[in-house]
Amino acid sequence: MSIGLLVFIPISIAAEILEWGSLAVMITSALAIIPLAIWLSTATEEIALVTGPSIGGLLNAVFGNATELIISLVALNAGLIDIVKASITGTIISNLLLAMGLSMFLGGLRYKEQDFQPVVARVNGSTMTLAVIAMLLPTMVLSNSPGAESATKELSVTVSVVLIAVYILTLVFSLNTHSYLYDVGLVDLEEGGEGSDPTHVPHKPNLWLWLGVLVASTLAVAYESEIFVGVVEEATSGLGLTPFFTGVILLPLVGGAAEYVTAVGVAVKNNMDLSVSVAMGSSLLVALLVAPALVLVGLVIGQPMDLSFNPFEVVAVAVAVIVANLISLDGRSNWLEGILLLATYVILGAAFFFQPG
Repeated sequence: MSIGLLVFIPISIAAEILEWGSLAVMITSALAIIPLAIWLSTATEEIALVTGPSIGGLLNAVFGNATELIISLVALNAGLIDIVKASITGTIISNLLLAMGLSMFLGGLRYKEQDFQPVVARVNGSTMTLAVIAMLLPTMVLSNSPGAESATKELSVTVSVVLIAVYILTLVFSLNTHSYLYDVGLVDLEEGGEGSDPTHVPHKPNLWLWLGVLVASTLAVAYESEIFVGVVEEATSGLGLTPFFTGVILLPLVGGAAEYVTAVGVAVKNNMDLSVSVAMGSSLLVALLVAPALVLVGLVIGQPMDLSFNPFEVVAVAVAVIVANLISLDGRSNWLEGILLLATYVILGAAFFFQPG
């Protein structure tokens, strides 16, 4: 499927050059980004098999959400700050509710009940609670003192530095001091999952080939993101969609395709440990690294951005974190819990759709 969708790369370029219209350019460039995101993710995983768990973990930390980061950077450079903030919110929500919901639902249809390590879910859930606090405080400062934009920006920079430091410490925790908590899912994946052939010899990926794929995919995502972001505002407004809905719902669906495919794929193979780790880990990376990095980059490129979100966005993220934490506490999942997560996502999506622009 991902190979077939690569045909949209030349189609999207032709659509822009031949001026087929903003809607056609947006759709074709979005369809082009999806396979590129999957190839970027695949290349990262293959390189990780060669470099080992430590360097592989760092690569996953850097490139795990590279597509979302690139799209956000392009949008930030274009001055679409409201869309950037909305996409941060949407990525967190979609990973916790959509990706994890689809994983639990489809995995639960095949297996009556699936287990995963609750301690990993608890650690990720606690860290996501910190991210909610980091979004809430700057929002409260600005809402309580409408003229406090300067104070909000200074607070956002301080909070961003703290969040990045916390993310670095989470890497130390997961890759070094408590790496044993995260080994189960990776071992199962390398062994081929349940029912794999015991005589199977793991393949040795071609490092230089996959490094080339990684570089090419990153550059291609950056190029297609330029095309996509250049028309997204005009195209979505023509459809009657607000920048709010576009950022929260549409952008994460484009940028997060690789995470969704990976999370659902391993869940169907009865590797819910890795599935939950991918879904929650992606949310953590966006909340603790991507969002604060965008704040700091915005200062450098002259597009100042803060962590003051729309109050409705903060509520939505808080709801997603609470629901995901409650469902993952017992370390077990079934198809009904997947439905509950998906239903929460649909309700939040509808609320964003009907929210005035």
